[in-house]
Amino acid sequence: MKQQFESVRSGFLLLLAAFIWGIAFVAQSVGMDYMGPCTFNASRFLIGGVVLLPVIWTKERMEAKKGAADASAKKNKSGVLLPGGVCCGIALCAASLLQQFGIRYTSVGKAGFLTTLYIVIVPLLGIFVRRIPGVKVWCSVVVALIGMYLLCISGSVRIGLGDALVIGCALVFSIHILVVDYFAEQVDGVKLSCLQFLTSGVICLVLAFLTEYPSWDALFAGIVPVLYAGVLSSGVGYTLQVVGQKKVEPTAASLLLSMESVFSVLAGWVILGQKLSARELLGCALVFAAVICVQLPDKKKTKQVETA
Repeated sequence: MKQQFESVRSGFLLLLAAFIWGIAFVAQSVGMDYMGPCTFNASRFLIGGVVLLPVIWTKERMEAKKGAADASAKKNKSGVLLPGGVCCGIALCAASLLQQFGIRYTSVGKAGFLTTLYIVIVPLLGIFVRRIPGVKVWCSVVVALIGMYLLCISGSVRIGLGDALVIGCALVFSIHILVVDYFAEQVDGVKLSCLQFLTSGVICLVLAFLTEYPSWDALFAGIVPVLYAGVLSSGVGYTLQVVGQKKVEPTAASLLLSMESVFSVLAGWVILGQKLSARELLGCALVFAAVICVQLPDKKKTKQVETA
């Protein structure tokens, strides 16, 4: 029962992350009106890392009071935290830059659909590390893909520069999900998240000074989308991903996170007044059904629990 509760809780955390990221597509698009992709990403990730520092401090003080500080310190002194944070940060940096550049040349809706191609790429990559998903997951992947197609693609599908960049982003995000899955159970999730933001932010900052013209005026002009992307999308969203993935299998996690495409369309409907067509509503329903299906317990496992 406890294990099932933790699985449901982790699934909810991943859904919450997807909700935050869905709205972040709007912030990312608006932020490009004020600054370049590298400057925007450097700002959001550095802010995200800094926001987590007081969270880490508070968490350590609470653990010290409970007498759990020694166990936590021992866990993070295993030599895995630093290389794990750097590896996750490099993958996150590459994926987010490809996405940010891609949004320049394609629509937000199409970018949302192409980004969530990681729900197909993750199980394919998982085969190489001997993590073969079951039939239920593969069926859910197919249903989710059909739903996202109905939701985000209308008319003819053309692979332009922006589309190609976002497809590359989906591939790297798939690698990021697997890397996070590898390190998340070995170290403290919040610390891992903080390190990956700082790593990604520093890399983007160097690239910004090399390829763009960052300025304080541009940063203050676009402070609202930067803060949303930094505090919520980065600081909160990616931390929820790291913590949530501890109890959720990678392919199932990718399906839950793919709900960001649904939430991005719903955000446009509620915030910007964009209406949903019958086709888009059907797409939302299919993606949601796929996410629910992948979280249902297997019959065999249920019988084993009842027998025990």
